[in-house]
Amino acid sequence: MAQRTSLNRITPYMFVAPAALVMILALFYPISYMIWGSFRDWDPSQSLSETEFVGLANYAKLLVDPAFHASFWVTMIFAFTVVTVEMILGVGLALLLDRNIRGMSVLRTLFILPMMIAPVVVGLVWRYMYHQTYGTFNRFLESIGLEGVNWLGQNPLLSVIMADIWQWTPFIFILSLAALQSLPKSALEAARIDGATGWQQIIYIKLPLMMPVLIVTMLLRLIDAFKVLEVILVLTGGGPGLSTEILALRIARTAREFRELGEAAAMSNYLLMLLMVLTLGMFAFTRWQEARARRLKFAAQEEG
Repeated sequence: MAQRTSLNRITPYMFVAPAALVMILALFYPISYMIWGSFRDWDPSQSLSETEFVGLANYAKLLVDPAFHASFWVTMIFAFTVVTVEMILGVGLALLLDRNIRGMSVLRTLFILPMMIAPVVVGLVWRYMYHQTYGTFNRFLESIGLEGVNWLGQNPLLSVIMADIWQWTPFIFILSLAALQSLPKSALEAARIDGATGWQQIIYIKLPLMMPVLIVTMLLRLIDAFKVLEVILVLTGGGPGLSTEILALRIARTAREFRELGEAAAMSNYLLMLLMVLTLGMFAFTRWQEARARRLKFAAQEEG
């Protein structure tokens, strides 16, 4: 009997062990390798075991590096701008298209096409549309009597932001639409019976009920926005100057062009820490909202 009890205790761990092993090898080992590499003076011609230990020197150097500061602020401006605009447009489109209208399924499919296109292709398409002489935007401006604009020279960050919004708003749209269609019909029916207008239903019923999905969607999109690389690389290459060089591109250049793998690893760890703080903040906010909703529900039950 004791042997059977002992086996029952071990069995769950035996099932979990293969997945845990894969996670250790595929996730924790590369991260540990990167963290250890950030404490070394590491050149691509050396193996990690041959490098010199320099402690926090790579981290300290980055804290006073103007190029790193510039890339950091470009990343922050880019990420928070695109996510804010994409959330507004994506949720707005979902609310607009959450109707039983003939042909609406075709329209919804058309809206999600941009995110199916490879990022490199998106970069090339938008680069041609921004062309100063033959681009779509400048031809339109000239057709209405305005002068053409050097989009990638005069407004490089805005140009990159517009391309990203075009590609990834459908991601917000499709998840928001799924959240809308999974809302409890009873709550919406009760609001209609009580005489709530369309805007009141959106503000007081739909958006609060959608909030858990919207928070996770925003978090996923924010994490991805901090790591975007291909579209910017094709559109501007990080230029002019450092005006569109986000951290992901700076890390790639530091490792490939400047051959400073230790600094690149330290930059990667700074980015990892930033994303972890954002993720934990989002989860804490979600927990707070859930606790608040439970308190309100409990208070309503007591009053009833």
